[in-house]
This record gives sequence, structure tokens and C-alpha cells, in this order.
Amino acid sequence: MGSDYRPPYHITEKMVNLVAEIAQLSERIEASEKYSDTLKLRHESRIKTIHSSLAIEQNILTVEQVSDIINGKRVLAPPKDIKEVLNAYSVYDNLGEFSPYSVEDLLTAHRIMMGDLLKDAGVFRSGNVGVFDGDKLIHAGTPAKYVPDLVENLFLWLEKSEVHPLVASCIFHYEFEFIHPFSDGNGRTGRFWHTLILSKWKPIFAWMPIETIVYNNQKAYYDAIGQSTKNADCSVFIELMLRLICDAMTLYINEKAKGDTQGDTQDDTQEKTIQKIIEIIKANNKVTTAQIAEKLGVSVITVKRKIKSMPEIHYVGSGYSGHWEIAASED
Repeated sequence: MGSDYRPPYHITEKMVNLVAEIAQLSERIEASEKYSDTLKLRHESRIKTIHSSLAIEQNILTVEQVSDIINGKRVLAPPKDIKEVLNAYSVYDNLGEFSPYSVEDLLTAHRIMMGDLLKDAGVFRSGNVGVFDGDKLIHAGTPAKYVPDLVENLFLWLEKSEVHPLVASCIFHYEFEFIHPFSDGNGRTGRFWHTLILSKWKPIFAWMPIETIVYNNQKAYYDAIGQSTKNADCSVFIELMLRLICDAMTLYINEKAKGDTQGDTQDDTQEKTIQKIIEIIKANNKVTTAQIAEKLGVSVITVKRKIKSMPEIHYVGSGYSGHWEIAASED
């Protein structure tokens, strides 16, 4: 097998349509994120990604526990599961530092992902392994002696390929799992590399919850791997992954819309509070902050903070002898 290696697949009409749909969704996300703060959503998406990827590998931690671990909180759980979270977060947090075309970077990513969990972390396996769905063998990995050359050729193909990155990333994902280059951690590493490839095409994919969608469709995921292996053609897997990517983007858009709506609601609440403070002061310009707080059902500190943010309101004089003044609107 030489550097002219071409993975077995063929392009279908369904793939073309899905690529077009994903391209449209990516443009929609890119346009919306120019005008909004998405840091919280991205952080939450990253947590879900890590939870889902590890849950596929039988990690028992909940999303909340994964979040607590990442945020530095103490969690009572098996040390192995906690370590898996810390390792995965370390890899995903440095996503931009890896090259999708570097075998050396792949070994580094695996070494971090499986550090203190696997004796041969960051090293290609020396024995034989298989892909399992529970106790069911889906695919027997390539004999160990062929692994280094197969991985090298796969990376050369990926770098030279003119196939659309969306399709190429799915092909790589399947071929990586087919080779199964490591003694353990192939699934989480392969899915991470899929995200890496996509993120180099469009940075927004660094935050897409693809892992979550895969986790929710594990049977279809493993069935597609099995069927592609049986067909000696990974087109079935490509079609499935493109659909899951599309679903992940739709989920991200919906979560963002929900967050924007909540943000608008909070803004409306803030505006209503300010208007109520103004109305109370207009009715009695000698009212105290404590009285305003009582009328609004909030703390005095909250009232003082609100008033401080309102340049049109001033307190003239001092103590009980002073009074409030509201500057006339420029409108």
C-alpha cells in the first residue's frame, strides 16, 4: 500500500444534499455568532461533548459531575472516571494546537487522552484488538504489524485529498476505527480527530456537540460501522455521520436560540426594574433606598447597584434632608 492509497467509498446524492445543508447551517451559525456572546454555550457544549464521548466508553459520570470536575470542584466518583474527564478536557482545550495531518500529533493526543489510564498511551498497539458494541464484536482491528504504515497512508491521503472536508472527515473517522491503531481509547481519539478535521475547515465545529448526537444514536453508529465493513465501502457510515453532524448543528442553533431568549427576558426584567425605580422616585423624591427595595421586593444592595447604573438619577444633598432628581430625557 503506497501514498496513493484511496479509502473505499463512493459519493451519493444523499451526501451531496447533506453537505449543502450543513454548509447552510454553518453560515447561519457564523452570522449569528458575530453579534452575540456564545462563551457560555460553547463551554456547556464542550462539557456535553466530553461527557458523551466518555459515556460511550462506559464512563458512569453525569453531565453535572463532568461539569464540576472541569470547574475544579470535588466529586465523589471512581478515580479512573475522573481521570478520563480531566484527560479529555486537556485534549479538547488544546484542540487548536494539533495538526490533523500529523501522525506525531495523533500520538500526542492519545498520550494525553489516555495518560495514567493505559500503559502504552501514545504508542501504536503491539497486539490485536477489535471494535465492540457491548459484548458484540463489530470489527476485528488490523493486524498490529500493519498499523504504522496504514495510519501513515491514511494521513497522507487526508492531506492530499480534494474531497470536501465534511466527507473527508467521515472517511477518516471510519478508516481510523477500521485500523484501530491503539490498544484502547480508539473511539474517543477517533471522534476527537473528526472534530479536529472539521474545526480546521470551520472553527465553529470546535464547539459542535457531535459527540452528544453520536451518544444518542450509538446503535445506528455501530450498525453503520458494521455495514460499511461488510460492504467494503464506508458510504453508509459517511451518510450517517453527515446526518448526525447536521443534527448536532441544529441542536446547537436551538440551544443558542433558547439562551438568546433567556437573555432577552433578563434584559426585559432589568428594564422593568429600572422603570419601577424611576416611577417610585417620581412619586416621592425623598424616598429612601430601603423603601425602594421593600417596594420592589429586592435587597438594598440591588437597588443601589441599579441606581448607580442610571446616570439620569442623582441624589442632591445628604442624609434625610436630601432628595432625588431625575434628569430630563434628551428625547
